[in-house]
Amino acid sequence: MAILIGMDEAGYGPNYGPLVVAATAWHVPDVADGLCRQPEECGVRSGGRFAQRLSAVDSALPPTLRPTTLDAAPDLYGLLRGTVVKKPSTQRIAIADSKSLFTPGNGLAQLERGLHAVLRAMRQSLGSWTSLVDYCHADSHGHHKLVCWPESFCCDLPIDVSIEEITGLGSRFIQACQRSRVRPLLLRARLIYPAQFNELVAHYGSKGAALSHITVGLLREVIDTVMGSILQPPAPGPQPPTHAVCDKHGGRNFYTALLQHHFSEHWIEPIHESRVESRYEWGPPESRTCVAFRMNGERFLPTALASMMAKYLRELAMRAFNAFWCGHVPNLRPTAGYPKDAERFRNDIRVAQQRLKIDDHLIWRNR
Repeated sequence: MAILIGMDEAGYGPNYGPLVVAATAWHVPDVADGLCRQPEECGVRSGGRFAQRLSAVDSALPPTLRPTTLDAAPDLYGLLRGTVVKKPSTQRIAIADSKSLFTPGNGLAQLERGLHAVLRAMRQSLGSWTSLVDYCHADSHGHHKLVCWPESFCCDLPIDVSIEEITGLGSRFIQACQRSRVRPLLLRARLIYPAQFNELVAHYGSKGAALSHITVGLLREVIDTVMGSILQPPAPGPQPPTHAVCDKHGGRNFYTALLQHHFSEHWIEPIHESRVESRYEWGPPESRTCVAFRMNGERFLPTALASMMAKYLRELAMRAFNAFWCGHVPNLRPTAGYPKDAERFRNDIRVAQQRLKIDDHLIWRNR
C-alpha cells in the first residue's frame, strides 16, 4: 500500500479575500503506474524548444540526479476509471483543476459534485460553511472572526447541487473505491486572511516564500496526521511509502532548504530540480517519502481535488465578504478580489469602511 498526497492553492493573486491552501490524502494499492515524467505529460509540447532544453538538461545530469521511476505511484484516474473523469460532466464525477470546472457564470455545481462525493466516502456529510471549515481545520485560530463577516453567516451546503444528487454520487464513488481498494483519508486546508497574509509576507520577505512555507507546513501536518492517527493502530512492519505532489510555486525551482526546515529530523535528498519538476526524497527504502513540486500538478488526482477544495473554500469566503459589504453599501457590485476590480471595490466601500472603523490591514493585502 501507499499514501498519496496532493496540494494546491487558490487566491494567491487577489487583494481581497483569503489565500487558501488545501491538501488531500489517499490510501491506495501499491500498483506502480508512475507519476508523469516526460515534459509533454506535464503540459509541455513534445518537440518544442522548452521540452528539448529540458531533455538536454536531464541527459547532462549524473545518473543519480536524473528523473527515475523509483517514486512510481498508483494512477487514481486509472483505478477509478468509469466513475471519475477529468472534465466537467453531468453523468460522472469530475475531479480536475478547478480552473476547468469553475467559472463564475456556471456556479459551484461541478466543484460540489466531486468534493461532496469524496466527503461522503469519508463518512462526512457537511451541510454548512462552518462544518466544512471545521472539518478541514481550515481556520483553527478563528482569523475570520477578526475580519468583517456577517455575524450569522453559515450558508447551507451544497449550494448548486441537490442533496439527492450528492447522495447518489457519493454511493457511486464509494463503490468505485471499494472495487479499486482506494480510500480517501482526509481533506485539510488553510484560510490565510489579509492581516495574517501581510504578516507572513513581511516575516518571510516575499509572498512566494510565504506560500511555500504555508504549503510545506500543511504537508507536514497532513503526513503526521495520516501516520500518527488515521493509520493507527499501525500495521506490523514499516510505514507505507508516501508520494506527494504540490503544484509548483511560480518560478521557484529549489525547495531543499524549505523542506529541511519543516522536516528537520530527516536528511532531504534533492533528486531532480528543473522548471517542470523538482523532486525530493527522504526516509528508509521501504517507507520512502517522495515530494514533487510540479508544473500542472493538477494532473495528479489528489492535487486536482486539492485545487477544487481550495477554490470552493475561497468562493464561499468571498460570498461572506461580499454579503457583509453589500449590507452596508447600497447597490454595491460584488468583487472577486482581483487587482483591477479590487481598486473599484475599494473606492466604492471607502466611506462605509471609514464609518465602520475597519482598518485596511484587516481586509487588504499589501502584495
